Amino acid sequence: MREAVISEISKQKIIAIMRGLNKEQAVDTAKALYEGGITLVEVTFNQKQPETFVDTAEAIKAIKAEMGDKMFVGAGTVTSSELVRLAAEAGALYIISPDTDVEVIKTTRELGLVSLPGAYTPTEAKQAYNAGADFVKLFPCVGNAPAYVKAVCAPFNHIRFLAVGGVNADNAADFLKAGAVGVGVGGNLVNKEWIKNGEFDKITAEAKKYVTNINSL
Repeated sequence: MREAVISEISKQKIIAIMRGLNKEQAVDTAKALYEGGITLVEVTFNQKQPETFVDTAEAIKAIKAEMGDKMFVGAGTVTSSELVRLAAEAGALYIISPDTDVEVIKTTRELGLVSLPGAYTPTEAKQAYNAGADFVKLFPCVGNAPAYVKAVCAPFNHIRFLAVGGVNADNAADFLKAGAVGVGVGGNLVNKEWIKNGEFDKITAEAKKYVTNINSL
């Protein structure tokens, strides 16, 4: 399954990031994203509220149950080996972190999951790769981000980078042109106001914009 997940990320090039949604909202959002052509979703843990970790796991389970093999579900903001295990038990196929934590990467790989730790500097990116990361999440991509992505990717062209933070429908392709193999998108796509108002058709329409932008390369 690991190779299938790696292939899907490399092929589809976009992971939609869900934050702070209950399991019903998560399922409806996943459906809307899928209708828009997105097959990869990251459900994030809220580190400020450990009491919600179980709810996040339940949201992962619910998406898996509803969407089956049509959607590849991962867990995000995973900062400990314990959370890796909780996510794995819920059915997450890949583990995404905001930082480079060797123990998290190690546990992820031991459980047969795909590892996507976060890094910002060349040193962190190399450490993540050497520890077994399958992809490195270049985070946060703010400011003159495509230029920075290009600068980091040049000497580390053996590392598969995902650009996360500051990515929108208009600039997503710019990150890919700069050398990233994919992007992660949160609030610019998974808009909480739309979800709150039940306007899932807007999420589908926005997802289509991202897919069109990326496929234009």
